[in-house]
Formats: sequence, C-alpha cells, structure tokens
Amino acid sequence: MNYKVQGTMRRNKRNMIIFLILWVILSIVFVMPIAYAIKEANLQTGAFNMKIFLEQIYFAMNHFGTVIGKTLTATYIGEFFSVLLKFSVLYAIFILIGLIKTAPKNEFSDIEHGSSDWSKNGEQYKVLSNKKGIILAQNNYLPVDKRGNVNVLVVGRFWFW
Repeated sequence: MNYKVQGTMRRNKRNMIIFLILWVILSIVFVMPIAYAIKEANLQTGAFNMKIFLEQIYFAMNHFGTVIGKTLTATYIGEFFSVLLKFSVLYAIFILIGLIKTAPKNEFSDIEHGSSDWSKNGEQYKVLSNKKGIILAQNNYLPVDKRGNVNVLVVGRFWFW
C-alpha cells in the first residue's frame, strides 16, 4: 500500500503547487463574492432571500474590489470563513479523487521493463554477477562460467569504429 502513496506523490509533485495556487485564486474570486452575497441576503431580510442573493452576486461581480474590502470587515468575515471551510472541504474531496485516480495500479507500474530495478538489495546477483561476464546493464553481467544456458539476445546494433 505504501507504494501507492509514494507513487502518487512522485507523480503529482508539480500538480500539488498548482492545486494550492488554484485554491487561493478560487477562494478570492469565487468564495468572497458568494460569502458577501449570502451575508447581504441574510442581513436585509433576517432570513435567506434568493432574489437578494442573486442581486448581490451580480453586484459583487461588477464591484469586485469593494466586495473584497467589505468581506474582510468584522461583519462579513465570519460568513467568509464559513463558506471558505465548505468550499475547502469540497475542493479537497475533488483533489483526493484526482490523486486516487493517478495512483499506480501495481508496485511495478513505473519501472522500466528489462531493467534490474525490480530487484532489491542485490538479489539479482543470485543469477547475475556484478564483476565480470557478458554485459547486460550497468553493474550487471551474465557470468560465462555459469552452469546452464548462457545464451544472450542482443537488441540494437554494434559499432565497430
């Protein structure tokens, strides 16, 4: 299970910064006007009024700088943090779903086929040699004094000059 968490973090390092920047931008551009409109809809009638809410959203989009200033005052800041908390939970759920979808399907999904990265702690040297023989990869040689089949298929081309 640990390979899934490590693989997901390795794949999404860059995306984490983008997710954080997007969260900040959406919090300012999206959450502040909504919090302002909700508070105005509640202040004017004492209960939530959808007509006033829609009018205030329109006002908030047209007078964005004024709304940011008002939202950070004592009257509106509580509503802003309430809406921000709800938005952050929803945003985190979507991010978590995306991260789960990018998790590796198995332990060997990002390892090159044919490399010796599949082995751990030198277990490839039970079959191969790290000193001499036919070169297979860096520090991996097929010993010629090995009993059994030592045939090698070479893929690629030889350079003679």
